[in-house]
Amino acid sequence: MSHSSPTTSPSSSSIDSLTIDDVRAAADRIRGAVVHTPTMHSITLSQITGAEIWLKFENQQFTAAYKERGALNALLMMDETRRSRGVIAASAGNHSQGLSYHGRRLGVPVTIVMPRTTPTVKVMQTESVGGNVVLEGETFDDAYAHARKLETEMGLTFVHPFDDPDVAAGQGTVALEMLADVPDLDCIVTPIGGGGLISGMATVARALKPEMQVYGVQAALFPSMYAKVRGEELPCGGDTLAEGIAVKYPGEFTARVIADRVDEILLVDEAALEKAVSLLLQIEKTVVEGAGAAGLAAVLAHPEKFAGRKIGLVLCGGNIDTRLLANVLLRDLARSGRLARLRITLQDRPGSLFKVMSAFHDHNVNIIEIYHQRIFTNLPAKGLITDIECEARDREQLDALVASLRAMGYVVNPVELD
Repeated sequence: MSHSSPTTSPSSSSIDSLTIDDVRAAADRIRGAVVHTPTMHSITLSQITGAEIWLKFENQQFTAAYKERGALNALLMMDETRRSRGVIAASAGNHSQGLSYHGRRLGVPVTIVMPRTTPTVKVMQTESVGGNVVLEGETFDDAYAHARKLETEMGLTFVHPFDDPDVAAGQGTVALEMLADVPDLDCIVTPIGGGGLISGMATVARALKPEMQVYGVQAALFPSMYAKVRGEELPCGGDTLAEGIAVKYPGEFTARVIADRVDEILLVDEAALEKAVSLLLQIEKTVVEGAGAAGLAAVLAHPEKFAGRKIGLVLCGGNIDTRLLANVLLRDLARSGRLARLRITLQDRPGSLFKVMSAFHDHNVNIIEIYHQRIFTNLPAKGLITDIECEARDREQLDALVASLRAMGYVVNPVELD
């Protein structure tokens, strides 16, 4: 496969420009420069889901994401003239780091255009692996437009994060490795943002195991590819945990590949994504970003569809903000009943709180924080609302405490998560 000429948009390529031979050639090209990540069986996740779960740990790449594969393949497909001039991309995510890291390795100047709103940590991460970051505009679309402008003005080569056969071929090497390690998988479940990863993986699956089922997964807040292949218009937007696949405008080329080679696209809500991130950390002791957990989230959300199947899941990235990860873990504890905030109405008089504390003691529930509210309440002046954050062994222990407090005459309302 030859790289698209500067006058030809990769998105106009036919799906025939992405074949198993292209993916195999990419694998030969990038071998030794990217990590052949392990594919491992998860006994516990298999028990939880009722399926046989195999995990491909792409979060163990140097930049903690599979994006290195496609970026490196695209760089190696270029002639020496274009490489010496340099490449450019618009990205605030894993593509920018993968392209910058391998560009520096190969001596290729890499310019990354990011919106001014990009978190400083992402700018620093990209610069630390060799990228020259240009901040422009308020949105990704602004940054993308500026990158295409610089491409023309400076004679650079634009490397698209997903809508390019060379990039998709590189991403498809994930499936080559996975099926070499576990040849008898009967199903793969892969996150979809712009569609590069699943285009490459589905191409491999259809060639090696035509009967294999291929599922894509999108965050319900960003169902862009789901809508595109179905010919629908759906709203896209919101604060999703899976920002790595929060793409409003999916690829044109990748959409054609997906329509031809993917069986179904599933949507997952934020609660399922949070649960999947938390389970992977608790059970597999591995840090995965929201997009990387989307495959597991889909299996958890659709148990009837996957029961008894031998499934390959790609943990496609591990770049998650540590504070966000802490919030996800604490919210999961709250949903499971191990952490709770109980809102209790008391009379504002000596000894009231002590009686409540005794109930917590009797039920062996640990108190973490206590918040009193006397002013901003519609209770009488002698009334008091107390929020108590507490830690229980499980939901049953917490429910027993609440029942006991209500039996003592207190009004108790657990503060629920959405």
